[in-house]
Amino acid sequence: MRKLTLLAAFLFAAIVHAQEKPGQAAWQAQKYSMFIHFGAIYSTLGGVWEGQPVKRGYSEQIQAYAVVFSDVYAAVAEQFKAPRWNADSIALLAKAAGMRSVVITSKHHDGFCMFHTATTDYNVVDATPFGRDVVKELADACKRHGLRFGLYFSLIDWHYPQASPISSSNSDPITPEHHAYNKAQITELLTHYGPISELWFDMGSNTPAQSRELADLVHRLQPECMVSGRLGNDAGDFCVMGDNDYPDYKIAAPWQTPASIYGETWGYRSWQEHGDAGEKAHEKLESLIKTVSRGGNYLLNIGPRGDGSVVEFEKEVLLRNGQWLERNGDAIYGANASPFETSFPWGEVTVKPGKLYLHLLQQPEGNFITLPRFNGSIKKITLLENHQPVGAKITKGKDGITIVLPAGFQVGNDIKVLELAMAGPYEVLPTHVASLPATLDRRNATPFYSFSGADYNATYRSTVAESWTLQVPAGKTLQPTVTYSAQEQGRSIDMIVDGQSQTITLDKGQPVPLPGNPSAVQWGPAVINGPYWCGLDDLPDMKEQAWQPFPGNAADSTNRFCTHPMDGWWVSRDITAPAAQDVLVGFRSGDGMQVFLNGTLQDVHNNPDRDTVQHSVLLLHLQPGKNKLLVKYWNRFHAYTRWSMDPDIPQQLYRQQLPAVTATGSGAYHMIKVQPHAPVSVHRDMRLPNIVLSMM
Repeated sequence: MRKLTLLAAFLFAAIVHAQEKPGQAAWQAQKYSMFIHFGAIYSTLGGVWEGQPVKRGYSEQIQAYAVVFSDVYAAVAEQFKAPRWNADSIALLAKAAGMRSVVITSKHHDGFCMFHTATTDYNVVDATPFGRDVVKELADACKRHGLRFGLYFSLIDWHYPQASPISSSNSDPITPEHHAYNKAQITELLTHYGPISELWFDMGSNTPAQSRELADLVHRLQPECMVSGRLGNDAGDFCVMGDNDYPDYKIAAPWQTPASIYGETWGYRSWQEHGDAGEKAHEKLESLIKTVSRGGNYLLNIGPRGDGSVVEFEKEVLLRNGQWLERNGDAIYGANASPFETSFPWGEVTVKPGKLYLHLLQQPEGNFITLPRFNGSIKKITLLENHQPVGAKITKGKDGITIVLPAGFQVGNDIKVLELAMAGPYEVLPTHVASLPATLDRRNATPFYSFSGADYNATYRSTVAESWTLQVPAGKTLQPTVTYSAQEQGRSIDMIVDGQSQTITLDKGQPVPLPGNPSAVQWGPAVINGPYWCGLDDLPDMKEQAWQPFPGNAADSTNRFCTHPMDGWWVSRDITAPAAQDVLVGFRSGDGMQVFLNGTLQDVHNNPDRDTVQHSVLLLHLQPGKNKLLVKYWNRFHAYTRWSMDPDIPQQLYRQQLPAVTATGSGAYHMIKVQPHAPVSVHRDMRLPNIVLSMM
C-alpha cells in the first residue's frame, strides 16, 4: 500500500471528500473541457458594429460596449442562418482535442436563448431563420460521441424587461420577477436536454436566498449536476477562478479555470489577430498542465463564427494539443495534484498511484532535477510519449533525490513528460514540522483555500481550514489546550488528529489576561487614504501624498466613509511597543476588511450576510519598536461603510483544556487540522483568526 505522498495533500483530500457532492468525482475526472461562446447575434456581428470594430470589451458583450438599442440589436437575429453549424463536428473536434466534456452558452448577458424555450420568443428557434435548437443538437451530439455536456447560463439578462438596469460591472441585482424567469429557464434546461454535467452560472448578484434556491433547484432536478461558484453566496459546488487565472497554491475545494484562446474575447471577433498557432498551443498546454498539477479542471473556450464554423486558428490550436495528449494523456487524465510543497523552475508534477509525472516546461538547469524531501525508490524513468528508458542517473541524499538526465537530453520546443515508476511505497516529507511542546496558530499553519463571495465582484480567497504537522512517536498521547478570544467564543470547531475528529465548542474557557503590559503600547494618530476602486483582496497602488490625517477618533463606533460599490478606504496607524507584545484590537467594518501588520496580511473577510456593520476582534503580535497597522475597509452593497479600530477592549483571552488525543497512523509525522464544525459551505471563510493550540 502506498504511503502518504504529502501530509498536506492528505488534509486537502479530507476537506474535499468529507463534503463530496454526487457527481463531483466524475466532474473532477474531466480535467480538460471545451467552452463554447456561441450566440445568434454576437457571433453574427463578430465584434463589428456599423462597419467599425468595437475594440472595447469582450465581443460577446458588444450590445453594451457599442451601446446598441435593444430593438436594433434584436433585429440582427434575423440574419442568423448558420449554414456551417454541425454539432457532430464540434463534438468530434472536442474529442480529437482530448477534451472530456463540452460547455456551451445557453444564454449570455444579451438574453438571447440558444435553446427553444416557452418563456420568451427571443430564442434561436422562434427568432431566427436557422430555426433549430442549438443546445439540443449539441447535447445529442455529445451523447453520441461519449462526451459529458454542460451549460453556461447568464444570471443577468439585458433583454428581459423586469431585470435590473444594466451596470458597468454586470453584477446586477436580480429582481423577483427576473429570478422566477431564470428558474423557469433552468428548469427547462435541466428537464429537456439529458444529463448536464455542470451548470455554469455567471455574473448577476443574487441574494443569499436566491442563490440557495437556484442551487437546490439544480440538485433536485439533476443531483449529479455540479454548480459553478459564480452562482454567488457560497452556494456553488466548485470554485471558478478569474478569467485566464492560474493559482500558484492548492485549493481545498473542486475548482476550475476558464480560459479563452486570446484573452481579449470569448465570442467570435472577425478582426482578431491570431499569431502563431504553435506558440498559442504551447501556451494553452502549459496552462492545462499547471491547472491539473494544482488539482483543478481546465475549461478552454472557442468562439464559432455566426455561420457556425470554427475559426481555423482555434481548431489548429486544439488539435495540436490533442496530439500531445494522445502521447502524454496518462499524466493528465486521472492524475492528482503535485505532492510537493515547492514549485520547480523546470516544470510541474502530477501523480497517480505508484507513478510520478514530471512535466518539463523548461530545460532543467545542468540537466539536474531535484525532488526535495522525497523518500522512496524509483524503479525506472521513461519518456511517457514512447515509454523508452531515459538513461537517467538517480542519486539519493538526505534532502531527497536528484535525477541527472543524459547529456544529450533536450526538451526543445515540445513539452516532454518523464514517467517515474516507483519500486514501492514512497512519501514526500513535510517541510514545516513542529515538535513538542508546540504552539500552533495562524502564523505557522498551512492554510487551505477556497473562494467565498456574494457575487463575482465580491469574491476573495477564503481560508477554510488550517493544518500543522507534528513530529512525535506513533501512539504518543497529546494533551491539547486551545486559547481563543471573544471573536471565537461560542463557536464549534472540528479538531482532527491523524484523521480522527472531535467536535469542540469553545465555551468552557477560563479567562486569562494577555501577558506583558498592553497599556504600555502607544498608538499613533490615524491617517486615511482613498477611496480606491478595488476588489476585496486587491492592493491598489496608493500614493504616499494621498494620506490625510483623520480628524476624529479611530475607535469611535459611529465612524463611516461615504462610498460607492467597490470602493476601498485605507486607515493606517503606527503602534509602538517597548517589547514583543500581543494586543487585542476590536474592529467594525462593512462588506469586507483586510488587516496588515508590518506588511503581512493578518486577516481578510467579507460580509456574507450583507449586514451594515460587522464586529471582529483580532490578536496582533507586535514586534519591539514601531509597528505599522494598515486596514482596508471595503464596500460592495451599501451607501457608506461603518468602521473603527479600537485597542481599548478587554485584553483577555480564554483557555480551554481539551480531551487527550493519541497520535495514530504510522511513522513520526502526525497531522492536526482545525476547521469550523458544519460550515455553511466548503467555501465560507473559517473566521477563526485567534485560535492557538498548545500541544504537550
